[in-house]
Amino acid sequence: QVQLVESGGGLVQAGGSLRLSCAASRALSTYAMGWFRQVMGKEREFVAAINWRSDTYYSDFVKGRFAISRDNAKNMVYLQMNSLKPEDTAVYFCAARLVKASTRENEYNYWGQGTQVTVSS
Repeated sequence: QVQLVESGGGLVQAGGSLRLSCAASRALSTYAMGWFRQVMGKEREFVAAINWRSDTYYSDFVKGRFAISRDNAKNMVYLQMNSLKPEDTAVYFCAARLVKASTRENEYNYWGQGTQVTVSS
């Protein structure tokens, strides 16, 4: 079992930055981690992922603006979000699965409760 807790969300103006954090209840060295986001009334969508070797993957709409990273010593995963746009407004979720990163929501076994990110225009 892995418990995940996200933090770092908030209200920011367009063009601004936020860093989301995901704290895990156990060592993450063998886990791939993902960030997803969801707008109310819409399906959850893939944002970024990092596998156990720290290879990274991004959706097209955040590539070049967001960066995922991990600190296995602290059991933490981060999502640095730059050049934020109003369309980035969503609840952001951290997720975990063993070893291989995936862009598919249903391949992740563990999820946090989410943190709200609101970008004003």
